[in-house]
Amino acid sequence: MAKIKYNFLTKFAKIINSGQSRSTILYGNVNDLYWDGEKYCPLIPFMLKKTKPGNRVQIVYELNGPIRISEKDKKLLRACWIKWKVGVDVNDLFLKNLNSDIRNIKKGKVEKSQETKFGEQFDNYMDKAIRFSGQALEFMRQMCICSRECPVMAVDEKGNEIKGKVRSLLFFIEGADMLLPCGKGDVSSLSDAQLRRIFIVQDWFSEAEFVNGRDTVCFVAESPSLIHERISKMPQVMTVEAPSPDTKQRQHYIGEFCKFNKLKKKQVWNDRGSLSVATAGLSIHALRQLLIGAKHEENPLTYHVVIDKVEEFIKSQLGEDVIEFMKPEHNLGDVVGATRVKEFIKNYLIKKFTTTDKKKAISGCAVAGSIGSGKTFIFVGMAAELGMVVLILKNLRSQWFGGTDLIFERLKRVLTVLEKVCILLDEADTQFGGVGAGEHATERRLTGKIQGMMSDTKLKGKIIWLLMTARINLLSADIRRPGRAGDLIIPVFDPEGDDRKEFVEWALKSSVKGKPEAIKHGIYDAIDNILPSTYSAASFASLRSYMADYEDEDINTQGIIDLIQDLIPADIGKTREYQKLQAMINCTRKSLLPPEYQDKDIMELKETWRQQIQQLESEGIS
Repeated sequence: MAKIKYNFLTKFAKIINSGQSRSTILYGNVNDLYWDGEKYCPLIPFMLKKTKPGNRVQIVYELNGPIRISEKDKKLLRACWIKWKVGVDVNDLFLKNLNSDIRNIKKGKVEKSQETKFGEQFDNYMDKAIRFSGQALEFMRQMCICSRECPVMAVDEKGNEIKGKVRSLLFFIEGADMLLPCGKGDVSSLSDAQLRRIFIVQDWFSEAEFVNGRDTVCFVAESPSLIHERISKMPQVMTVEAPSPDTKQRQHYIGEFCKFNKLKKKQVWNDRGSLSVATAGLSIHALRQLLIGAKHEENPLTYHVVIDKVEEFIKSQLGEDVIEFMKPEHNLGDVVGATRVKEFIKNYLIKKFTTTDKKKAISGCAVAGSIGSGKTFIFVGMAAELGMVVLILKNLRSQWFGGTDLIFERLKRVLTVLEKVCILLDEADTQFGGVGAGEHATERRLTGKIQGMMSDTKLKGKIIWLLMTARINLLSADIRRPGRAGDLIIPVFDPEGDDRKEFVEWALKSSVKGKPEAIKHGIYDAIDNILPSTYSAASFASLRSYMADYEDEDINTQGIIDLIQDLIPADIGKTREYQKLQAMINCTRKSLLPPEYQDKDIMELKETWRQQIQQLESEGIS
């Protein structure tokens, strides 16, 4: 029989067995399938099977059903309930009241004995839990009190008590985020029924007898942030995350699927490499859909079909407005100019990003430079050559309370199971908040969590961060410290020298088409002389588009000059100069600075740049 290990189950077992906590939240990939040793099943049946040993009474509750207990355990717990309510042993009372009940029935009386009343009360609470969730929670809390004062004794196969052995209660409560919703973070937005449920659980988990007892409550929800903070942030409540399936777990499911359906692996997968690697990011449910489709169509899966499924699944989990799969249409060979940056990327950066040696790997890099300098275009071209999944993070924030934390948790679950992924954040300074006291708590948490991922040694070499920003100074110092993406800050400047000439030729390509080489170069030199020295990559791209309108006209050199002189650059020169200075002062590689600075003292240069920055700031430029 194939074996598979779930680390979250080991952690959960340690918490229960050690008594470290009697209240836990099991969150994460809670709606998936898990291998119980014989078959794949949902999480709750899996947990019930794995926690069955050890003299435990397992109790399951969810909003759309009654409280569920095995019939054998229900009888034992019901007897303890009656004993606790009546105050004497049920067995002693049974014979005493049996004759009394018979006599009452014969006399036409309908009065029931205490043990009959409390037995019916127990049954009533069990059945009505489907409609009255607050009553259900209070009933389960009372069960814990009952089990402490009238313990559920362990019994053998014949139903005889085993002396000295007492059974504990283990509750699995599904949909905890619906039972105890976070609302807007306070209690003013909640209904009276919701408030009552929160108070019951808070009271339950705060009881010293429960904390020090033997019974355990496990809430199941996708995220602790969806459960009201009066519960989820109680110090005695511990969390256990069920992560998305890793490569070995997906490989195991593929093997079991093929075995059950009597298929050979080549009947479902015909590309090179492993299907379990290509499906990184998929849940077992999503993987099952993929395999069933291949089986039904009798057509093996291709790499592109699998990648499309991964993209569809991840977007469905995170939302279209949160993440985008990048499919670059250009590579570094299509990038005009930027010679030194391209050489640095080819000779250093790509090697660092693709290495499997964690000692050599880096977390990522930040790319700084004035608006329109071509930062994103260059590094999207690099991403095309990395040979890995490239994701663009668009917006990690949610308008709903707890939504931002949930988005991040889903994102992390996806990223940590992908074999190799590159995260590109354009305008990174707007994606992150600060971590200071003046920032909103949600912003601080989000920024702190992302910073933690950047410096997580377990993710080093797996997740690569590319942060694009024209305002590198607005990126927090925590991100710019060594060990995170800002450890390597690459500046991108406006084209100069040969790079500028390359841009001029590229921009005028359609206008000089068909002209002799000597005339072409004369036009290039003439245009180079009249264009401002601060002409950016974006400016050249705009010029190329503008000149394309006249590609079918025979225009001489003066005509081209006249057309170009009609263009008036936007009045953003000082803003771009400020951004250039910030890129230079934050640059972490001297070799990437303009040639005129290579032989000068860097500390003296920085002092000069600071003075220039202060001068611009005094003019209101930032």
